[in-house]
Parts: sequence; structure tokens; C-alpha cells
Amino acid sequence: MPNSRPEQQLELTMPAAASPWRQLSQWLWPQGELVLYDRVLVVLTLALMAIGLVMVSSASFPVADRLTGQPFYFIFRHAAYLLLTMAVIAVAVQIPMQFWQDRSAMLLLGAIALLVAVLLIGHTVNGAKRWIKVGPITIQAAEIAKLCFFTYMASYLVRRYEEVRENLKGFIKPLAVLFTMAALLLAEPDLGTVVVMSATVIGMLFLAGARLWQFFAVLLTCTASTVLLIVLEQYRMRRILSFWDPWQDPFGSGYQLTQSLMAFGRGNIDGQGLGNSIQKLQYLPEAHTDFIMAVMAEELGFIGIAFVLALFLCLVVRTMLLGRRALADNKPFSGFLAYGIAIWFSFQAMVNVGAAAGLLPTKGLTLPLISYGGTSLLVSGVAIAMLLRIDYELRLAHLKVTPSRRRSA
Repeated sequence: MPNSRPEQQLELTMPAAASPWRQLSQWLWPQGELVLYDRVLVVLTLALMAIGLVMVSSASFPVADRLTGQPFYFIFRHAAYLLLTMAVIAVAVQIPMQFWQDRSAMLLLGAIALLVAVLLIGHTVNGAKRWIKVGPITIQAAEIAKLCFFTYMASYLVRRYEEVRENLKGFIKPLAVLFTMAALLLAEPDLGTVVVMSATVIGMLFLAGARLWQFFAVLLTCTASTVLLIVLEQYRMRRILSFWDPWQDPFGSGYQLTQSLMAFGRGNIDGQGLGNSIQKLQYLPEAHTDFIMAVMAEELGFIGIAFVLALFLCLVVRTMLLGRRALADNKPFSGFLAYGIAIWFSFQAMVNVGAAAGLLPTKGLTLPLISYGGTSLLVSGVAIAMLLRIDYELRLAHLKVTPSRRRSA
């Protein structure tokens, strides 16, 4: 048998290089490697933030040029908020979950005080007083109140777990707190945040094991209250009527929705191309905030929308699984908080996308991690940091338990 060349022998002895997709899969889901953070959660968060930066850049050029004479105004601000959000995540992920649990009542009182301050010294935009101006920074108190309230709810479910499951009194107490915050939010007015908070609290109580009849009773009460609030306010009633038939008044109450629907229609399957939206050219109001999904639909089409929704679905499923792991490892506060964040993100994303697509009435809610809005980004970043910390503590506890089990065996 003739001797093979050295190059051929080298090719036979060297292992085949893994494909890029296999390398990525091994990095995201390492086998036998010590990893103290959830790489999948980090990648999903960064992907949504990157998409948000690109889409805010594309959607905000016309409105920034019209309002400030500087087309890059919102891009620079959004990029600065993203950098600040990453810094906040780096700091918040160092805080133990016990810190949040011990101070949940203080956080709730701080959130209520902030909502009261909005009514007293708040900044009014389009008839709504929802922001506090501190120099060049605008703080939206409702975003902070959501996270503080969900943190309190997780702590309450730990302290009153049996009472919630067996006693109507334990079920009603958190709803009384919700009613107080809802009254302050409706005074701004901000019905969208009230709906998101109510849905999240109901979901957390249901997952905590509240009785089914209590769950449906609260659900019916919230639904009836929402309908009553809509009927009592003319502008909310106009929104509902325009939602049912926006083309009846396309230049009045149905203007925003009709422009959004035209953006969705122009997008088709593969979109018009990044930067080629027509509706963002002074036609679609709030294109870079509440209706950024309409611009995305027009420029990236159904494929782009499906990709973003798939990222959100993966993020929510990952968070729900994290909550289940925490409850299984006897960390109820972390588990209930993870469940609350998952419901919050999924429901708010559903309302934002549904409103832009004409499936739900128009609500002033941002798309988490994507829409322009400094407070929303920062609060979402803190929520992500909490999830990373929960995962870290679970992995650390597992590493401490495993060696002791091996020694005892």
C-alpha cells in the first residue's frame, strides 16, 4: 500500500470542524460546562434590544426632523437609554433576590407615592398627565409602578400562600391594593396600564392556587369595571367605536388605526425593505413608540413580524420555565416573580401588537424592549436582571447541593 502524503494523514487525524450552527447551539446549551447565567435569556434580550434600536432609528427620522430639526434626535436618545439600561442590568443582577423580597412593601409605597406625585406635578402630553420631568429626563411613573407592584405581589403570595388558597380574605387583600393603584392610574388617565396590571395579578393569583370560582369572580368584576370605565368616558368610547369600524371616520377617530392597517397591508409577506415605510412619513402618529410594530410590518413584512413574535414567545416560555424551576427548588418568591414578569411581558406585547393590527382597541402601551421610551427600557432591563439573578441563584444552589449529595453517596 503506497504511503499517503502528510497532508492526507493530517486530514484523517484532525476532527471535522463543527458547523457554525452547532457551535452556537453548544454555546447556548452547554453540556457539562460550568455556566452561572442563562445565555439563551441574554441572547433573546440583546436581540430584541437590537431590533428595537434599528426600528426606532427607521421610524423616528421624519418626526424627529419635524419636531427638532435633527433627524437623529430620537436615535441618539434611544441609544443612550440602551447603554444606560445595560449598565442598570449589570448593577441590578448583583442584587440578591432576598433584597427585593425584604423591601417589597417599601417599593409598593414608593410606587404609590410616585403615582400621587404625577397627579400633583406631572407633565401633560395629549391630555394625559403620566410623566414627571427631571431636567432633560422624563420619568413615566406607571412603568415603575408595575414592577414594584408585581414584586410586592410575589412577596405577598409567599407570606400569605395558604390564606390565598383557602380564604377569600387572602384573595381580596392584594386586589384592594390593585384598586388603589388603579384609581391613581385612571386619574392620569392610563387605562392600558390598569388592564396590564389587572391581568398580571389575576394570572399570578391563579398560578398560586387560588380557587377557581374566586378567579372567575375577579375576572368578571374586572371585565365589568373595564366596560363601565369605557362607557363613562367619551374618548374611550370613541376608541372602541373606531376599533369596530375605523373606516367609518378615517380622518377622525379612526385615523391612527387606518394608517396602521395600511402599513400592515403594504408590508405583505417580505415587506417594502428597511427604511422604505411610507406611513412613517407624517401619516402614522406615534410611529416610533406605540405603533412601531406597524412600521416593522410595512418594512419587514409578515416574516419580520413573525420573527419578533417568535423571540417574544421564546423569552416568555423561558421565563415561565424559570419560574417553575424556582418553585420546584423551594424559592417561591423568585418563582412567583418570574411568573409575573412573564405574564406582564406577554400580555403587554399582545396588547401592543393587537392594537397596531386592529385586533384590539388602541392603547398607549409600549412594546417591551423595542419601543422608544427610556423608562420602559430601564424598567424592562431591571426585570431582565431579576430573571438572570433568579437563574444564577438556582444554578449556584444546585452546585452547592450536588457535591454534598455525592459525598453522602
